[in-house]
Amino acid sequence: MATASGNQFEWQLFNGREWVSILNDFVIEAHYCQPGANGITINLDMGPAYIDFDEMTVDSLDYFSIRRNTLLSYNQKEVMGWYYKDNHRWCEYGSQGSDGRSSLIKSDFIEQKYNSNPRGSVQFAVGTMSYKVDFTAMSQTNLSTHMSRKVRRRPKFNEVVTGSSIQNRSTTLVSPSANPTNSSSQHIWEFMGDEGIWTEYQKPECSLDSAEIERLYQLNPQCQVSFTARRFSYTLYFSGMYQLNNKYGTKRAVRRIASGIQQTNSTLPPAHWQFMDMDGQWKDYKKGGSRGYCSVSSQDIEAQYQQDSTGTLRFRAGRFNYELDFSDMTQTNLSTNTSRSVRRIQP
Repeated sequence: MATASGNQFEWQLFNGREWVSILNDFVIEAHYCQPGANGITINLDMGPAYIDFDEMTVDSLDYFSIRRNTLLSYNQKEVMGWYYKDNHRWCEYGSQGSDGRSSLIKSDFIEQKYNSNPRGSVQFAVGTMSYKVDFTAMSQTNLSTHMSRKVRRRPKFNEVVTGSSIQNRSTTLVSPSANPTNSSSQHIWEFMGDEGIWTEYQKPECSLDSAEIERLYQLNPQCQVSFTARRFSYTLYFSGMYQLNNKYGTKRAVRRIASGIQQTNSTLPPAHWQFMDMDGQWKDYKKGGSRGYCSVSSQDIEAQYQQDSTGTLRFRAGRFNYELDFSDMTQTNLSTNTSRSVRRIQP
């Protein structure tokens, strides 16, 4: 689908009660699609507000969350550009930098790797130098000199591929077969909810229900699906069988099961996650609902830990961003570098 103006996008602000569409949001979109744009100031009823494109936050007293929805048909896909900041300007991968050299990889290759694992990385070479692009840190590092540069992923303004033109893009949906299998009623889709409970995708809490997800899965079991649930936007990755919170990067396991089988809806092994607070007491990770809330619960952390027990998880609590390191069992405030101990408790 598309907006009334024909756009493939929609920008919305959350005012503490509901998501509200922004009029003339093509101005925001035009700026957002420029890789060098850090953000934009817009005029609201209560005054000017600054949108930070990297953090996807709003500097305003009343509006404190923002999101960008993509409004595309099942066989459409945005064209994404990947850029790095050289000494003078933002350059797209595959184009010539200010030093006259260009990388052999292009945006579509990096996008393919990103869709396969949004928390992973990709390595490539330019001449005799090797580089690594880290999707979590959104940075490029020279593996010889260890020089780091910023990286950005931005859509190209109103560029959408449709139908047969996306057949060669592994992360997009393909056209249905002549005789598609009608199994939407034979399978259901569930995500790992709070407290380890498998929960079916259902409307109106979620913009997609189990049957719609199954239909998209039948079209291409390797694609990705965008949806919203309450005031957050998510991406469901069929290839990895997980969903990702697009704002905070938290991951939850997903499963597809035959609708006739007995549900094992009790719990996962009830591992419990805690951090050492300033008062020397162990405190539970709890997902709250106010401005100062933590973006992850103990179960969210456990789901990520099950995916990669030696990796890291980034989350937000209050006005700070943190990184939880499963190898060191620590959490670090990314602004102050304060580190606290973390523990995983199994009964």
